[in-house]
Amino acid sequence: MNKTTILATIFIVVMAVFPFLVDSTWLTIGITFLVFATVAFSQDIILGRAGVFNMGHAIFFGIGAYTTAILNVHFGFEIIETIPFAIIFPIIIAVLLAGPIIHLRGDYLLVATIGFNIIFEQVLKNDVFGLTGGPNGIFGIDVVRIFGYELFSDTAIYYMAFILMILTLIIIRNLDNSRYGRALYYINKDEIAAKSMGINIPYYKLFAFALGAAIAGAAGSIFAVQYSAVSPESFNFMQSVMFFAIVLVGGSASLPGVIIGTFVMFVLPELFTEFKESRYLIFGAAMVLTMVLRPNGVWPATFGNIPKFLRPNKGAK
Repeated sequence: MNKTTILATIFIVVMAVFPFLVDSTWLTIGITFLVFATVAFSQDIILGRAGVFNMGHAIFFGIGAYTTAILNVHFGFEIIETIPFAIIFPIIIAVLLAGPIIHLRGDYLLVATIGFNIIFEQVLKNDVFGLTGGPNGIFGIDVVRIFGYELFSDTAIYYMAFILMILTLIIIRNLDNSRYGRALYYINKDEIAAKSMGINIPYYKLFAFALGAAIAGAAGSIFAVQYSAVSPESFNFMQSVMFFAIVLVGGSASLPGVIIGTFVMFVLPELFTEFKESRYLIFGAAMVLTMVLRPNGVWPATFGNIPKFLRPNKGAK
């Protein structure tokens, strides 16, 4: 058992018992951490593994949240019934948006995804079809009901977010050990070489977009339940920037790095709300220093998705 596995086990155990160790304020922060960590993991599939510069990831997060809110408030769906739609709709939108631009590279793709995020925010604010609630959003989202039991407590919501994060980690672990994961790694490192090996680059990039969107949508559903409301500013361009920064600062394709990045970007601001005006200036400076001192991230991935038989033998002389 290597060091990363040991640390991951300790992290999971601590998060599993976290609600029994803290008060309601810290429990709320814990839910926020789990939800945003899950979204950051989903962004890591697109950016860290496929190497696709996606600066509009808050779109999928927002579609999941608004799908749950709209179906529950306007159409009377139970929260559990909305979750499949909160996963499927982001997948459909991801394929429709990414399909025409997937051939773009680097900053060209970055600008395109920024444009999509801005359009998405304006669509929400303009109350399309009278469903999104305009700038005020949607309020009065119901509680989760399972087999007649109402799961309305913060502890219940915490464990829903915790289960989703564990499922996400399992998905990513299986992805890394699959041919899909290896294909994404090769595409990330050298598209030309990957294409020469017969890898269908657009297909695998769209796959990464769809998988990342599905996970972000599920996290958005839990986000909507946590606050019993959704509003456009929660899914604006700056949120996408934060998810993008988490992967770069923490370390691309690095699960510990994403966790560290999420803690720095989302949990620390909650702890220092009295410095609301200057906290992003401080974090911006921290990001610059990280990129200068550790350009591969705080906790960079050692091998990414390189198959074991291709890894260098440390014991060889």
